[in-house]
Amino acid sequence: MNFTFQTKFLSKIQIPTRNCSYFLFSNHRRRYSAVTFSLSTKSDEETLVVVGGGAAGIYGAINAKTIAPDLNVVVIEKGKPLSKVKISGGGRCNVTNGHCVDSMVLAGYYPRGSKELRGSFFNTHGPMDTMSWFSDRGVELKTEVDGRVFPISNSSSTIIDCLMSEAKKRKVLLQTGKTVTSVSTTAGGKFCVKIEKRSVDSVEFVEASYIMIASGSSEQGYKLATQLGHSIVKPVPSLFTFKIDDFQLVEMSGVTFPKVGPMLVTHWGFSGPVILRLSAWGARDLSDSDYKGSLLVDFVPDLHIEDLKSVLNQHKNKFPKQKVINSFPSELGLVKRFWRYILDRENLAEDLLWASISYNLLISIASNLKNCSFRVKGKGQFKDEFVTAGGVPLSEVLSLSLSLSLSLSVIVLLLILGSLQISLKTMQSRIRPNLFFAGEILNVDGVTGGFNFQNAWSGGYIAGTTIGNLAIAANLKEEAV
Repeated sequence: MNFTFQTKFLSKIQIPTRNCSYFLFSNHRRRYSAVTFSLSTKSDEETLVVVGGGAAGIYGAINAKTIAPDLNVVVIEKGKPLSKVKISGGGRCNVTNGHCVDSMVLAGYYPRGSKELRGSFFNTHGPMDTMSWFSDRGVELKTEVDGRVFPISNSSSTIIDCLMSEAKKRKVLLQTGKTVTSVSTTAGGKFCVKIEKRSVDSVEFVEASYIMIASGSSEQGYKLATQLGHSIVKPVPSLFTFKIDDFQLVEMSGVTFPKVGPMLVTHWGFSGPVILRLSAWGARDLSDSDYKGSLLVDFVPDLHIEDLKSVLNQHKNKFPKQKVINSFPSELGLVKRFWRYILDRENLAEDLLWASISYNLLISIASNLKNCSFRVKGKGQFKDEFVTAGGVPLSEVLSLSLSLSLSLSVIVLLLILGSLQISLKTMQSRIRPNLFFAGEILNVDGVTGGFNFQNAWSGGYIAGTTIGNLAIAANLKEEAV
C-alpha cells in the first residue's frame, strides 16, 4: 500500500523551609498548603512524585517502591487512574505482544523509536517480563493468533485490579483529582512541585527528591518538561482510520480484505490493522498534508500483474458466455460486491459477457485491482487506542548510562555490602538529574497490537527501578557520612 500526498492563577503565607521556602501573595481567596504527603515524613527522607496515573506511572511507582520500600512514592493523577488501560482492546486490555521476543524485531514496531529501542530497552524488561509480572500476581493471560496478549477474563478490570492491588500493597500513595501545574528546582538540588486541586481551589507545594513524568500525551506533561529545560517534538495523532471520498465504497461497509493486511470498509472509509499501521508510520507526513492525499491499494498482492492478466484471460476463455458482473476468478479472493464496484469504476455495462471483453479492458481491470486509487479526505478515530507521535526526544533521556554519582568510599561500601545492583538503564533526563520520563510523554509510539503498552511497562520499570536504586544509594551514602 502506498500513500501519495496532495499538499494543499489578603494572604501572605510562608511555606516551611522543609518544603520550598516560598512567600506567596494573592488577591484571590485561595487555600494554600505545604505538604509532604505524610505528616510523619522526615525532611531527610527521599520522595518520588509521579506525574500521571497511567500504565507507565503506576507501574513505575510500584517498581520504585519494590526496590526501595522506605521511599515515599506518590502518584498525582488529574482524572481516573489507568483510564486508558480500561478502554484499550475494546475493554479487554491488549497487555503486550507475545510474538516479539527479539528486541531488534520488537523495535521495528515503533515508528518513532525503532532505532533507539534496538538496544537494551526491551532486553531489560520486555514482553515476556511483563507477562511474567502479571502472571506472578495471579493474572492469567492468553496470546491470540496475531500475538496480542489479553487477560483470560477478557476484561481490562483484571489488569487494573492487579496494578491497584500491588500499588496498595507496596504503599504507593495515589492522589486523584489533582494536577501538577509546575515543577522547579530548589537550592538544595531537589524539586519543588506545585499541585493544584481546582475542585476545592487549593494549592499544595511538595519537595521531591525525584520526579517521574508519565503523563502520556497531555499538555500538562509537555509543559512540565519544557519548564525543566526539555524540548518537545510537536505532537500529532497516530493510529487512526482514513475517511475516503467515495460514496459507492462506503456503501460496502463491512466488506473485508484478508489479503490486504487485513483491511475493512467502514461507513466513512477504510480501517483495519494495515490502515492503522500506515497511519502510524505516516503520522507526521499525514499531519503535514492535513490528512488529504491519494491511497493506492493492491487488492491482489499475491499475484504479479502479469499473472493477474493471465488469470483473467483464462477465466474469459473458460466462461465466455457468462456475464462479467456475475462471474470472476476465485483466485482473486474478492466478494461479489467489490467485484461489481471495480467494474463500475470501469463503466462496464451490466449485461457485458466475458467473450466481449477486449484485451485492453482486461488490462485496465487488472491495473485497477493492483493499483486502485482512493481520495483520502481526512482521518477517522481508532477508539481502542489513542496514541500520539511526538513528545520529549529520546536523545534527551539517558538509557545507557550509570546515573548514580557517588564518592569512591560509598561505591566501595556498596560493593562490600553487596546489597545493591545498580542498573545501567535509567530513563533519566540528560538535562536535569533525578528527572525521569516513561511512556507516551516521550517521542515513542508503536503500531497497534500491544506495543504501546509494552513501551509503558518497559519505560516505567526502568525508571522505577533506577529511582529505587538511587534512593537506596542516597540512604547508604548518608549513613556512611
